[in-house]
Amino acid sequence: MSTYNEVRRLAENLTPDEQMRLIEDLSKSIRQRVTLTPKPKRSILELRGLGKEIWNGIDAQEYVNQERDSWNG
Repeated sequence: MSTYNEVRRLAENLTPDEQMRLIEDLSKSIRQRVTLTPKPKRSILELRGLGKEIWNGIDAQEYVNQERDSWNG
């Protein structure tokens, strides 16, 4: 029998109050582990080149000029 199934079977034999206490204790333990696990740091440089295919064939200066012209109406 797997450990999970064995633990679940044992938990089902607890009183409802004991089951609630077990759930609270497990939740607290999990929350502590999750908050203690450092998330890997990310770098803005990971986005370099993302979406570059959108700009293929577009002249940058022409695009900027069109945008500026649209500001003036």
